[in-house]
Amino acid sequence: MIDVERLANWLDQSGLPGKGEPIEHRYVSGGAQNEIYEIRRGDLHCALRIPPPTAPAARDEGILREWRIIEALNGTDVPHTEAVAVCTDPAVLGRTFYLMEFVDGWSPMGVRGWAAPFDTDLSARAGLGYRLAEGIALLSKVDWRAKGLHDLGRPDGFHERQVDRWTRYLDRVKGRELPGFDEASAWLRAHKPLDYVPGLMHGDYQFANVMFRHGAPARLAAIVDWEMGTVGDPKLDLAWMLRGWPEDTSTPEAATALYVDLTGMPARTELIRHYASVSGRQVDDMDYYDVLAQWKLAIVLEQGFQRAGDNEKLRAFGPMVLDLMRSAAELAETTGYGVAAP
Repeated sequence: MIDVERLANWLDQSGLPGKGEPIEHRYVSGGAQNEIYEIRRGDLHCALRIPPPTAPAARDEGILREWRIIEALNGTDVPHTEAVAVCTDPAVLGRTFYLMEFVDGWSPMGVRGWAAPFDTDLSARAGLGYRLAEGIALLSKVDWRAKGLHDLGRPDGFHERQVDRWTRYLDRVKGRELPGFDEASAWLRAHKPLDYVPGLMHGDYQFANVMFRHGAPARLAAIVDWEMGTVGDPKLDLAWMLRGWPEDTSTPEAATALYVDLTGMPARTELIRHYASVSGRQVDDMDYYDVLAQWKLAIVLEQGFQRAGDNEKLRAFGPMVLDLMRSAAELAETTGYGVAAP
């Protein structure tokens, strides 16, 4: 729980609305990395994001990183939570935290699927997919240098580092062999994208990390959860979003392809085309990004599986990892994409 009295004093000193008025607050969500509270005080209505007391000290740096990104997005056309204020003084609430706009919307994770009317109206549901692709297309156009994010990541050599970086990551958690890893890794080392235009990327872009406005037509309210945000290659966000997305969403398989029902959604190629139209980026090399995204996700999920213990949710990652790595290797073997790395 947060110390409301200390928070009130800090709000007063920060010159935010509602000085002297009582604070209404409620716990919204959270986990091992972050907690979110809804805060109301006079005209102030926002969300407070803070690491729990048990989170590693590095999470305070992560909170500041997230803050820098959402603050940089203020004034852009990227749907996001407006940045309100940040506090780095542990004497206030014990950890670094920030305040952001409280978004009136819904999350596919919060409603475990689609909110009305998207749960039954397939023609309206298609718009959710287009808006999802549009969100990262707009993000890719942000002038990150002008926004002071030149030191957020290391864009130079982004693709040259991927295999070595994530192989070291896997070596730290490795508990079994992953068939297809060597083949996909070798292919990634031997190939490169057609071009590389650095840009701001989310790092874990999917339906789970966005919010939509209530009602139709579909409108993206905010991209959320910027823990993996960096300056890198935005087209990797697109490939990450499209993992497992079928070309034909009218088949029964579309209902179970992801953690949400994709029936009625635009085809994969339609979303790629829409992304290209909004972002202005070429997309003829998506096979490269598809291999990289599936290979990388397999490694990320393998860490969860190796640390699963009795956690059934994490143990379920086991076969998913094998499928992803096998799929990455098979795509690498069959794709006609052939731009050789230097």
